[in-house]
Amino acid sequence: MKLDPTLRDILLSCRCGEVTVDEAAHEIEGLRIENLAGIARIDTGRSVRCGLPEVVLAEGKDSDKLTMIMFRHLDVTGRCIATRVTDEQAAAVNGEISESGVTAAYHRDARVLVLSHGQPPEQTGGRVGILTAGTVDIPVAEEARIIAEEAGCEVHTAYDVGVAGIHRLFTALREMPDVHAYVVAAGREGTLPAIVAGLTDRPVIGVPVSSGYGYMGRGEAALAGMLQSCSVLAVVNIDAGFVAGSFAAQIANMVARHVTSGDPVTPHGGVKDE
Repeated sequence: MKLDPTLRDILLSCRCGEVTVDEAAHEIEGLRIENLAGIARIDTGRSVRCGLPEVVLAEGKDSDKLTMIMFRHLDVTGRCIATRVTDEQAAAVNGEISESGVTAAYHRDARVLVLSHGQPPEQTGGRVGILTAGTVDIPVAEEARIIAEEAGCEVHTAYDVGVAGIHRLFTALREMPDVHAYVVAAGREGTLPAIVAGLTDRPVIGVPVSSGYGYMGRGEAALAGMLQSCSVLAVVNIDAGFVAGSFAAQIANMVARHVTSGDPVTPHGGVKDE
C-alpha cells in the first residue's frame, strides 16, 4: 500500500483483496491521537482521515518543544511540516539532525520547514495554479504552494500579474489551462481573485494579503473586496496561505482521483456502490 494512504485507499484495498482485514485495521489505527509529553496531541492519522498531512503551527512554540514535536511526528509518519517558522526555530531543529537520512528543507520566505527521510511526496495527479497580484504577495503564495505540493499536487505559479498591468494575467492563465483549482493572493484592494474567477470555470480561492497602508490597510480592504465579489470564489483569512493551499489540494486531489478511477465523487469523498 502507498505511503500515507487515505481511509478510502485502505478500504478499497481491503475490498479488492490487496490487504487483509488485519492489515487494514492496522492502517486505520493511524486515526489515533498520540499524547506527547503532556504538551501536544499529535494527529498522526490526519492523512488517513482527511487526505492531507498534519501540519504543525510553529508560531508561539518554544524551539525545544517544536523540535520534539516535529521529530516525533517524523518518526511516526515519515514526514513533518511546520508553518510560521522563525529562523531561530529552524536553526534549533536543524541542530538536532544527527540521524542519517533525515532531510530538513527550510523555505525562509514562506516560513515553512519540512522534515523527511529524503523521499518526495507521492504524486496524486492533482494540479493547482497559484497567482499573485504583486511581488509582496509571494511569501503567502509560496506557503500555499508548498502545502499543495506536500499534499501530492503538481503546482504551477505565475507571480506579479495584478490588475495594474492586467495584460500580464491573460498569458499566465493560458500557461496553466488544465489546473483543477486556483489560489489567487492579492493585497491592497484585492481585485485579482474576482477577475480570475470571472475568466475561468475552475474553483478560485482568494487569499487577502496584509499589504497596503492607510485606511483599511494590512489586508482589510483586500478581505472586504473579496467577500463582496460579484464573481463566485471562496475566500480565506488574511495571509492564510496554508488554508488556501490545503483547500485547493483537496479539490484537485478529489478531481484527480475521480478522473483516474472513474468512481463517482460523493460528498464524503467515497465511492458509490452502483
